[in-house]
Amino acid sequence: MVVLDSFSTDATASMAEKLGARVFQRQFDNFAAHKNWAIDHIDFKNSWLLIVDADERVSLKLAREIESLLAGPSEHNGYYVARQNMFAGKWIRFGGWYPDWQLRLIKIGSARYENRIVHEHMLLDGSAGFLKNHLIHYDYKGIERYFDRHNTYSSMEAVEIYRTLIAVGDKETIQPTLFSRGPAKRRYLKNIAYRYIPARPFFKFIWMYFFKFGFLDGRIGFRFSMLHAFYDYQISLKLNELKDKNSPLYEKYKEYIEK
Repeated sequence: MVVLDSFSTDATASMAEKLGARVFQRQFDNFAAHKNWAIDHIDFKNSWLLIVDADERVSLKLAREIESLLAGPSEHNGYYVARQNMFAGKWIRFGGWYPDWQLRLIKIGSARYENRIVHEHMLLDGSAGFLKNHLIHYDYKGIERYFDRHNTYSSMEAVEIYRTLIAVGDKETIQPTLFSRGPAKRRYLKNIAYRYIPARPFFKFIWMYFFKFGFLDGRIGFRFSMLHAFYDYQISLKLNELKDKNSPLYEKYKEYIEK
């Protein structure tokens, strides 16, 4: 077990060490660079790496599936895991959020994160398989924390969309495609939406709540769909602000946008 810590000010590092983890520390800059540093510099003891965020848990069935899979030779260099997203204590089954495929089990030396400051995905050298069992994601720490976090995320997401659709773009990213499973398909649909669809937040809610059956998740499904529509609205406002190169948001991310 390895913990990559960003010089946290609580007892995270000491508690992890007491529980037997090897702790490495690095000053955080962005998600992709942070994780790629770990892949490049940490001397992992095994040939396979399972990447788990602090708010995620490996289900017992997933652990057993991975143990069985890696007991012999593997035909793939990486495996996607279906995240089970938990919001306000409820599993979000609908709204297009299940299965939430994430490439998390990789053969070391076969994958790196794309050059992206938020919602980064892995670029895999070789083929990928799909696991059957869940990685549980507890995506809720109170509504105040939720808004704070997504205010930051929406700024970074707007910057990435600006780079992709208006400015320079980047070749070191996953290639969007409609005929795939997982992040590449979501990226394709997102690029289409921001290029061609007006009133995107409204259509985001309609898409999640009606077309992807978010209403079947009950009251939480409505809240979740509304929150994501509002998140999309934040991105739209910030994307519009980025068109002004003298704006505070452009100045904040200028070095990254123009590199």
